[in-house]
Amino acid sequence: MQHRYARLGYVALNVSDLERSAAFYETLWGLQPNGKARDGALFFRCGPDHHHLVLYRGEPGLKRVAWQMESEADLDLLAARLRSAGHDVVTVDDAEANDLRQGRTLRFSDPYTQATHEYFVTMEQAAEPWTPTVAAIQRIGHIVLKTNCYHEALKFYHDVLNFKTSDAIGDVVSFLRCFPNPFHHSIGLTNASRCGLHHVNFMVQEIDDVGRGLWRFNKNDVPIVRGPGRHPPSGSVFLYVLDPDGITVEYSYGMEEFPEQDAREHRVLPPVPESIDYWDGPTDPRLGKVGAVELL
Repeated sequence: MQHRYARLGYVALNVSDLERSAAFYETLWGLQPNGKARDGALFFRCGPDHHHLVLYRGEPGLKRVAWQMESEADLDLLAARLRSAGHDVVTVDDAEANDLRQGRTLRFSDPYTQATHEYFVTMEQAAEPWTPTVAAIQRIGHIVLKTNCYHEALKFYHDVLNFKTSDAIGDVVSFLRCFPNPFHHSIGLTNASRCGLHHVNFMVQEIDDVGRGLWRFNKNDVPIVRGPGRHPPSGSVFLYVLDPDGITVEYSYGMEEFPEQDAREHRVLPPVPESIDYWDGPTDPRLGKVGAVELL
């Protein structure tokens, strides 16, 4: 019996200057602040849940990625599967879980990307309704991680973590969905010389959010490192920019959704630029370069 995911829950980033990054993610990116933790971490949301992004002070990059499970039984199934595969699973103490406004929370360290993965079932809802500001962000969409153990990582994500491959581009990158969540990918794994964070994605409501963002970022000297364009694997219209630390973040509009049953087979696209962008736009070499991974 396989465990089932609800969705990508949130991403926690380390940033060098909390105040500077908070201003970016609120006023230019369009997230809503929602208080702070006892250790000073800052919460942001783009929907009814308490948070979808958490900022900590540290070396710029990924602190952890968190997944919401469908039920407590699924949380137990996943923990048992990890332990049977020889991985340590840590229960987050009640004080920290309460600080995160979450129920029972587990973590483990992925040996192939070095990323800390967190799992929970329940999260407190925000006190006020979600009201979009500069962008109608719908949800946190996905995260892409770099790994120097690409094929081993793919096998682990399939066989142990119960992710399904939606598409791949050669042996360069694979797009995986957390089953049975329908969106084309909630994580990407890219073949690299070292582990790290490549980018974090937020999905917006309409293509105009991408267009308005393009000019808002230009006017505020935010580096645009790819886009606008359209990804052939998922069909998403995209725009990638750099946050104040140089971490890559993405807006996307539109994405293929998969049925739980009888989903199509994944495709392997050729490793050429046209497999990344139908519109054949340039890519700034700074894309995906900043993103240390904090070890558990």
